[in-house]
Amino acid sequence: MADNANRAHDELLQQAGAGTLSLEALFNEAGALTGAGNAAAAIALYRAWLDHAPAGTGLRFAARFNLALALSGTGDSAGAEQQYRLALEENPGFAQARQNLELLLEQGGRGAEAQQLRDQAAVEQIPIVTVSYNSPDLIDALLASIRRLYPNPVYVIDGSHPDIAARIRPVAEQYAGVRFIPFGYNIHHGPGMSWAINNLDLHGPVLFLDSDVEVLRRGFLESLREALTPGLYGVGSLQYVNELGQPLENDGYLYLHPACMLCDIDVMRQWPLPIKHGAPMMPPMVALHKAGRSDLIRNMPWVQNDFGKTPERIFIKHDWMGTVTRTGGYHYDLPVATQQVDEQLLALVPTDAIKVVEAGCGDGSFAKAYKARNPLCDYTGIEPARAAADQARAHCDFVFNEDFDHDSPQRQVYTSNADCWVLPGTLDRLDDPAAWLTRIRGSMRPGATLVASVRNAQHWRTQVQLNAGNLQYGGDGALLPGQRHLFTRGTLLRLLQKTGFRVTGGGARMADEPEREPYLTALRALAAVGGGDPDAAVQDALPLHYLLVAVAA
Repeated sequence: MADNANRAHDELLQQAGAGTLSLEALFNEAGALTGAGNAAAAIALYRAWLDHAPAGTGLRFAARFNLALALSGTGDSAGAEQQYRLALEENPGFAQARQNLELLLEQGGRGAEAQQLRDQAAVEQIPIVTVSYNSPDLIDALLASIRRLYPNPVYVIDGSHPDIAARIRPVAEQYAGVRFIPFGYNIHHGPGMSWAINNLDLHGPVLFLDSDVEVLRRGFLESLREALTPGLYGVGSLQYVNELGQPLENDGYLYLHPACMLCDIDVMRQWPLPIKHGAPMMPPMVALHKAGRSDLIRNMPWVQNDFGKTPERIFIKHDWMGTVTRTGGYHYDLPVATQQVDEQLLALVPTDAIKVVEAGCGDGSFAKAYKARNPLCDYTGIEPARAAADQARAHCDFVFNEDFDHDSPQRQVYTSNADCWVLPGTLDRLDDPAAWLTRIRGSMRPGATLVASVRNAQHWRTQVQLNAGNLQYGGDGALLPGQRHLFTRGTLLRLLQKTGFRVTGGGARMADEPEREPYLTALRALAAVGGGDPDAAVQDALPLHYLLVAVAA
């Protein structure tokens, strides 16, 4: 029996040496040998298999782990340590191998090295966020370079065309721990980062990488993590820029480049978020500068070195504007279908607002016009019409294609602490204007502004149609499709007062309507008969719309 067992073992050893022994047979035979007290034979079998199995063979790390256990059982701590380390090189996320190695080091009186391993494990839990646009090969190169060295969770925020996103998905899914999040439209770099900050349940250090970055060697994340001390906003490459994000030699705003930056995401949430812009980090950088807190960002010289045009690269490769070059530009300045903008309403919106929400953004024409005046604002649109919302995404930082009254948790996050709400004919389309205004009033930043355009239901033409029993929607009618409420000057002011707003400015939009004179005479007489003020009745019948500015009372 023993001779038969020895012959069978020798045959398996020969197969291992020839590279033909299956992994299952290896584990079964080595386990049997160990159980029979023949650890030396099991060790020899593992070594023969590892020496001759192709480098790409799956689960080599598991064979090394079992070999380390066998070596440790024979008292060969040095050999066990070597195999644990090799297993971790082949599978950086192999937690059990790391734990066993830590214990081995502790038992050997090497506590400092064991602590380094624990710190390394913490580094490997740091989430990585990248924003992708129409470049499957860049994402493939980035993910492959990360996975060669790090097991960290990766989030790919994808703004590619659906056809290209379908090609990127399998690229992402071939790597464990990579989550692919497609939007089906060009979300852009800044809004993509902001979406991750707003919607992913991330806390503490988060690494942001451009999609055209490649990791060359391990150590860059450890270096960044060591530099990100508690309370800091982020670390990476710093440069002085002007208000447009263009480089300066000195002075100006200190700018943290998002191509490779490690940030404390909880600190990021305390400042303005990245936006749709060639320099998407400008809003938080400007805010830090104005608050005298540019000390919350730190420069890492090696990142600047690796960002150079012809560097002796240390940790990463980054060929600037890889995605921009591949896709033909930033695609920020796209045309709008509606060329006409309500200039009167636009003039009422504060030009220094940091965060603007427009409920009823249409195709984004108003957003485009406002961003031309204030390019560093974070502009969120809400638009129920699908086609218009799709067009508006080119001009807003983010668009919610949903009903005004549908206040989703995600929308609450995006619209909280806004500096200004813009309502272009929105109030009369709401289910419950009072409840809606009360809700947004509670979410606005202190001192924030409400800017609105509201149709005047007391306009002379509306009164004439009502008197004739011919009040109509659309066309020449006095009402718009979807209009649910009628407001006069008095009812509008009472609504705002009731919901916690104080009117501070505005005006009225009127047209040259000479045909109105006979009707105004009749309205004057009607007001007198009813005991009202004839002059006020005529004045209130002239505006087509009321334009108003209000602040939280």
